[in-house]
Amino acid sequence: MRTAIVTGAASGIGRGYAVALAEEGYYVLVTDVDEAGAKAVAEELNRVGSGRAEALYLDVTDAQAVAAAVHRVKAEHGRLDMMFNNAGVFVGGPVEEITLEHWRIACEVMVMGVVNGVDAAYKVMVEQGFGSIVNTASMAGLTPFAFMAPYNMAKHAVVGLTMALRGEAGAHGVRVACVCPIAINTNLLTHVNGGLGGVPEGDFVGSLYERFGHYARYIPNFILMSPEVHGRKVLRAAERNRAYVIEPWYGRQVWWLSRLAPTAPARIGGVASRGVRAARPLIAKLADRLTA
Repeated sequence: MRTAIVTGAASGIGRGYAVALAEEGYYVLVTDVDEAGAKAVAEELNRVGSGRAEALYLDVTDAQAVAAAVHRVKAEHGRLDMMFNNAGVFVGGPVEEITLEHWRIACEVMVMGVVNGVDAAYKVMVEQGFGSIVNTASMAGLTPFAFMAPYNMAKHAVVGLTMALRGEAGAHGVRVACVCPIAINTNLLTHVNGGLGGVPEGDFVGSLYERFGHYARYIPNFILMSPEVHGRKVLRAAERNRAYVIEPWYGRQVWWLSRLAPTAPARIGGVASRGVRAARPLIAKLADRLTA
């Protein structure tokens, strides 16, 4: 039986990966710091999938724990076919309002979390002569967005790591893919600045992100892709050894435009920044009415 580990799999994109893998008959180790959520996903997969799933509490910032999870799968099943380094948090806000702790959380979870997964899984895959590593970055790792500097920084690092590793890995029979979603229907925005106590009083931009996250369920699927559909697309792309997986489709247009005019996103961000600051009182009133 083919095997896979998914980090951050209790919800959202990670759960979508786990569902897609179970549908294809994989053994899936569903890992997350949300142990109850991971167990619920594993139980669901065992009911509906053709594969088998187990849950494991895993903090990706703990390198020894990540390595232990990888070696557990290798020891019990004799192989590790796929490693999905997906765990992440949304960290953002105006740079003048965020703290060093915001930057630290972004680096520890989204940069070193991926590094820990790569370090453990890649060595096993090189030794066995096959395998696939899928790192979840973001469109924010390809083009910058205002009010998301820590998140942008971390996801750019993931893109750089993934593409550098891909250049080396092919010689060892290991495939590497970089996933850069732009709009997937997850709960990420409803947990702004995770690990930092949520959105503090007076964090205007953070509260806007959270409000958008709560209303995301009303956005049509052709605009905001479901995690399950996204997971199936990513799995197919990884099996075809695609370097980048950018979904939904319009994300590829955004990337193309940002490559055509590299300074345009920063200019657009400048306009957005000035506009949001000027319109703070009006936007706050409208948002309060919507959530009243």
